[in-house]
Amino acid sequence: MSNYFRNKKGRKVGNITILTVDDSPSMRALLKHALLGQGHEVHVAEDGVSALDWLNRNVPDLVITDINMPNMDGFGLIEAL
Repeated sequence: MSNYFRNKKGRKVGNITILTVDDSPSMRALLKHALLGQGHEVHVAEDGVSALDWLNRNVPDLVITDINMPNMDGFGLIEAL
């Protein structure tokens, strides 16, 4: 599998920075392993609060979030973005 994706105009785009947000350590590890294997830069957060903390200092290309999490759920995170 290639380490690129196509943007809206169909142009090849290189590896991207991804933030994954999930309260399950095993799901965070699984997503990180799979996405790193595709050559992407991956960061993880355990809930919406820690994700927003990271997002205050960084700008990812993509955020993948769980919905049901403690402290701030995925809906709250999306609304805050």
